Amino acid sequence: MLVKFKIAGILFFLILFGSGIVRAQTTIIRGVLTDSASKETLPYANVQIPGTTIGTLADDEGRYSIKLDGSYSKIQFGYIGYNTSVKSITPGIDQVINVKLSVNASMLTEVVIKGKARYRNRNNPAVELIQKVIDHKKENQMDANDFVQYEQYEKISLALSNLSDKFREKRIFRNYQFLFTEQDSSTIGGKNMLPAYLRERLSQIYFRKDPYKKKQRVLADQRAEYDSRFIDNDGLSTYFNRLYEDINIYNNNISVVTNLLLSPIAGSAPTFYKFFITDTVKTQQPWLIELSFIPRNKTDLLFQGKLYITLDGHYGVQHAYLTVNKDINLNFMRDLEAKLEFEKSSDGRYHLSKSTLGMEFAFGDKGGGIYGQRTVTFKDYEINKAQNDSIYKGPSEEIVYKEGEKKSPDFWTNSRHIPLEHREVEIYKNVDTLQTIKSFRRTMDIGTLLLAGYKALGPVEIGPVNTFYSFNPVEGLRLRFGGRTTPIFSKRVYFETYAAYGFKDQKWKYFASGTYSLNNKSIYHFPLHYFRLSYQHDTKIPGQELQFVQEDNFLLSFKRGNNDKWLYNDIYKFEYVREFPSRVSYKFGFTQWKQAPAGALVYQRYDAGSDGLININSLSNAEVSLELRYAPHEQYYQGKLYRTPIPNKYPIFTMRYSKGIKGLLQGETNYQNITGNVAKRFFLSQFGYADVTAEGGYIVGKNIPFPLLTIHRANQSYAYQLSSYNLMNFLEFVSDHYASMSVEYYLNGFVFNKIPLLKRLKLREVVAFRGLYGGLRNENNPAYNPNLYKFLTNPDGTSATYSLNKEPYMEGSVGIANIFKLLRVDLVKRFNYLDNPNVAEWGVRARVKLDF
Repeated sequence: MLVKFKIAGILFFLILFGSGIVRAQTTIIRGVLTDSASKETLPYANVQIPGTTIGTLADDEGRYSIKLDGSYSKIQFGYIGYNTSVKSITPGIDQVINVKLSVNASMLTEVVIKGKARYRNRNNPAVELIQKVIDHKKENQMDANDFVQYEQYEKISLALSNLSDKFREKRIFRNYQFLFTEQDSSTIGGKNMLPAYLRERLSQIYFRKDPYKKKQRVLADQRAEYDSRFIDNDGLSTYFNRLYEDINIYNNNISVVTNLLLSPIAGSAPTFYKFFITDTVKTQQPWLIELSFIPRNKTDLLFQGKLYITLDGHYGVQHAYLTVNKDINLNFMRDLEAKLEFEKSSDGRYHLSKSTLGMEFAFGDKGGGIYGQRTVTFKDYEINKAQNDSIYKGPSEEIVYKEGEKKSPDFWTNSRHIPLEHREVEIYKNVDTLQTIKSFRRTMDIGTLLLAGYKALGPVEIGPVNTFYSFNPVEGLRLRFGGRTTPIFSKRVYFETYAAYGFKDQKWKYFASGTYSLNNKSIYHFPLHYFRLSYQHDTKIPGQELQFVQEDNFLLSFKRGNNDKWLYNDIYKFEYVREFPSRVSYKFGFTQWKQAPAGALVYQRYDAGSDGLININSLSNAEVSLELRYAPHEQYYQGKLYRTPIPNKYPIFTMRYSKGIKGLLQGETNYQNITGNVAKRFFLSQFGYADVTAEGGYIVGKNIPFPLLTIHRANQSYAYQLSSYNLMNFLEFVSDHYASMSVEYYLNGFVFNKIPLLKRLKLREVVAFRGLYGGLRNENNPAYNPNLYKFLTNPDGTSATYSLNKEPYMEGSVGIANIFKLLRVDLVKRFNYLDNPNVAEWGVRARVKLDF
């Protein structure tokens, strides 16, 4: 099965060191809050550790539970209209503390306590207040102004967190003690931390309302960098920026670790949240109302926390504190804390002055994890100051890097809006020192081999290891060995090769390629600009172009049904690839391809001279091609072999044109093939998201043998494949024109979260549908044109290959994802063409995929 490690970057250090992490001191406090006089419970009361931001809210029956990592001796309880109560606690011992709060007599005329009254939106002052905030959202956002500009400073830091003293003293860290830092144990991350990453960026932001443009001009940028042989530093930065995105409280949805959480001031927020007025802040003008909120369903993708709302007629947010319930359906999320601070600008609105987002990730509730924090500060706001049009030239939301020398430490000291924290001060020097230690380089080498499949040997690397052993019906046992050069060998010239041997067919296969980079950058990093020459002599399943995995991947060796129709290929290829910062790219290619049927695959056509069928030993083809692609704002993490895209809301467009040329380098067929593809992710807030792909193709030409037509991609493995028809057999359908639609709808637990016994498992629902409409014109259909290659038949004489009729091919599936946080299992149903031989109406497919 295909394993796609989307979170490999952020969990890398946890995997590296996590085997020895033990739990820190943990205390669990629980109890019930009641009115001392009426004995009624106090719903949604505040529970907090004095002097810290650690706290929680009681539930609708006044019950609370809080887990503390660290040595705390006091806990505080509060409720609007009541006197605050502080109790002593014993660290390290789980305890029950029931608290009776007494009414504050001075507030009796201001507050009416309703005790356990059922929560309602109607006639609820808190809901009426949040509705006013919602109604005034537009006037309080930055884009309410025609022009805005400001300076922005941001930093992202990551560290191994909640490490025990015993872990720190392990023998393996004898040479690494300089890396550890200590902090106040009351903060997220615990006492002992091991800083691992830091990036800083200073930018000037320009916003224009009409026509809309937002430009970020980077003035300075620096980060802690690891050896590029092991880690893609650019991709790592991009990935962390995607996980720790900007938080705009005024947006309906807020992105957190690639998921969308509904904002507490979204238009539909009162439907999914409960709101409570919990305090009035009279120490400043205008007064602020403290508005607490919690999700109606604890497992839904929602926040909980507090908003501080101005009472000056604007109903703007001046402060916001956001966290999530411990039962939320997010993977690996142990803690989240976001703080937003706003300042009043000259036009009376409140603009964001500081944003802090901290998240801790771990495999369990106890022991070590990874804590990451992104802090963004803003200053020097200028409102409605127009700039020259040149400032806004280019795509919207573009980040423009200002080329220049590396900035000095003094520059950063003077330019940072806020000083570095204690654990961040030495990170740049420590990462450089760390990479000089042999044991660390050895550990990184082993980690790269396990996760990426390559073993570095200076100027070359050997791999990928998952292709070293595989099997199939034609070759039997197949052994392969290969490798490629690295930038140590050359930053412009790259070579790659492998050799393989099949013990059943007793034949060698091999591949060799040479690539020249035209921009003096790695051919694996954006923006690509290179040309490549390659030759391949190997086997292949007809019509199967595997985009993200090697065809001889060991896990793909397991197939259902007959899988004995293969090809021997000799392919000469030239490719020229060019990418642009605008995310427009093109690829020009020339391919000379000679294919020979293997196994049970036979090419035959009618021979008028003998009045019978004759076998065709091989088919030669010469083709030129041009591919255009546009992926607005695309970001990705670059692995050793493939890019891992980071989905966004923008569609991706791909157009491909290819032309077969008869008579050129033994080419036997003239044709033109045009295909187009549009893929987009639709974010549906609390209802999950859907990945939708529409594709179409048309082949111009006559007398085209079926191996050169569109052979629709089938799947006979037991793995669920996103871009294949999972109950279609190999070579079952071919077309010279087609249109297809694929929909993968991920509900993110929206239904299961409402079922008491299931919501604790944090399962997620998936529904999918694939439809394919196409056909074959008579001039390319061997049933009407006897000069063409005959469609394949089964041993019993029945047809094995078909053209689509007036009826489209359709299949659908329902699945359960997030099983053990990594497994997805689908029940797939094929809706039609069930009379075709050797087809299955139902099937169970599985897919391994780590997700947040």
